This record gives sequence, C-alpha cells and structure tokens, in this order.
Amino acid sequence: MDTIIDLNKNQAQKTPDSVDVTVFIPVYNEEESLRPLQEKINQVFGALNISYEVIYVDDGSKDKSFEILQEIAQANPSVKVVKFRRNYGQTAAMSAGIDHAQGKVLIPMDSDLQNDPQDIPRLLEKINEGYDVVSGWRKNRKDTYIDRKLPSMIANKLISVISGVSLHDYGCSLKAYRSEVLKDIRLYGELHRFIPICASWAGARVTEIPVNHYERQFGKSKYGINRTFKVILDLFILKFLTDYLTKPIYFFGTISIASMVLSILAFVTAVWLRVFEGIQLDGTPLPVLGAMFFTVSVQILLIGVLADLVMRTYYESQGKRPYYIDKQINL
Repeated sequence: MDTIIDLNKNQAQKTPDSVDVTVFIPVYNEEESLRPLQEKINQVFGALNISYEVIYVDDGSKDKSFEILQEIAQANPSVKVVKFRRNYGQTAAMSAGIDHAQGKVLIPMDSDLQNDPQDIPRLLEKINEGYDVVSGWRKNRKDTYIDRKLPSMIANKLISVISGVSLHDYGCSLKAYRSEVLKDIRLYGELHRFIPICASWAGARVTEIPVNHYERQFGKSKYGINRTFKVILDLFILKFLTDYLTKPIYFFGTISIASMVLSILAFVTAVWLRVFEGIQLDGTPLPVLGAMFFTVSVQILLIGVLADLVMRTYYESQGKRPYYIDKQINL
C-alpha cells in the first residue's frame, strides 16, 4: 500500500484543512491529567513536524475537566473539544472522536497518562510499512493483578480464540488506524476494542507492537472486573452479526436441531427407564426441570440477539448516533 504519512516530509505546503494525524481522547473526570498529557502530545508532534489535531471528548465529566479543556483549546487551535450532555461511556466517546476526525491516520488513547504519547511515532512507522491497524500491547502493564490484569488476560485469550485474530491486548486504547478502516464503523456497547477484529475480517492488515504503560498518577480507574463479562457478551453479538447477519437461519437452525436432538435423547431415555428399569418417571421432577431450564436459556439468548438487532436498526436506519453533543470547540 502507499505510504500515508512520510515522517521526514516537510509540511510547510500543507493546506489548512489537510491533517495527517488525528489523536482522539475520551475524558471522564481527569482534570489533573489533561495539561501534562497535552504537553507531551505537543512535544511529540513538534518533533515529528507533521500536521495533526487532538480531539478531546468530555464524556460528561463532573469535575473541572471541561474548563481545563476549554483553556487548552483556546491556547492551541489544533485542539478540539466535544462535550457530552452526560456520561455515555468510552465506546460512545470514541465514536464521537471518529465522527469528528479529519486525519488520514486516527490514534485513540486514554487521558489518564497511562498511555505514552512517545509511542505515537512507532505506531506511525508501522502504518508507513503498509499496515492498516497497529494495536498497542501493554507488555509490562502497571495495574493490579487480580481485578485488572488477570481478567484482561482471560478475556484477551478468549477473544483471540473466538475471533481468530491473535492479539495480546485488545483493551489497550493506544492504537493507530488508517481512516478508511473506521469510515463506516458504528460502535455500541464495548465494541471499540473489537475494531482490529472487524478490520481483519474485512481484509485489513493488522499488527501489534509493545507500548509503554504507566501507573495511574491521578484519580482512580473507571473499570472493574464486571467489564470482562460485558466484553464477552459484545463478542458474541459481534460474532453473530459477522457470521449470521445475512443468514440467521443457520444460527437459529443449529440451535433448533440441538434442541430436537436433546428432546429425542430425553424421550429415548424415558422409554428405556420405564420399560427396562421399571422406574415411574412421574415421581421425579428432573425431566421437567431439564426441559424448563434449557428452554428458558435458549429464549433469553435469542431475545438478547433480537433486541440488539432492533437497536441497530433503530440507530442506523435513521442515521442516529448513540450520544448527544452539548458543546463543541474549534469544530
């Protein structure tokens, strides 16, 4: 593929609307981290000498984050701010960043200073090698083991097995994408972490590089172990939409056949016990309980799938977004 960004290229002839790189950053109650983060970003792009923009998405912060972002944006026209009316979550914030980005390469990152802007040039070098997606790998992750690292390791392994895309760290926000990879993506739930999977399934070249990771200096983490279960459910939906969206009968038919096989086995077993063992089945609740729990489990699963499809139809058929913007700066 053609090189998107030449890191050694003189950018003096760039037009005002031409942007090489967009960095977009979800923010939720990170008032102490924002100024140091912007200083580091300025240093990185000052050395690269390429055009860039930074889009902060204030995800309904309750502290002084937005006031600080206003000050940063007033001092630097390359900084743009989107403010949500309330907290919608990281996926919605990243979706807003993608929607407003003008760069040829898009780089999301966290606002808590645990990601290192100094890794950005290395991500761009991989993009220049022809990759469409470069995913960061927090190889030496500075988080607690039980509630952060262990659930993440389990989730990453499970995602790799189910998706067939082998990455060590799907949860690392620091990644680089060619803009066309993200052009038509709509994000819901926790699907932002699955963008490399969607891109790979669509034929994009995906790679991974180790990146720096630091201990949180200010505030506290917004995530807990419960996010692992949400990720697994979102992965199920992603797999369904990818494999069965145009042929759902294969999915539902498989479940139907499995259910029929179980019914036949239950019937044959009941006949065997009654005829050859002389057991009266009306004295035990086990057949009824087994049938009830199996039926309820299948129904709940299918209702969840149908509900997700209805939600996607609601948003995408009407051009709706899963967030509402309160204010914008420099956009």
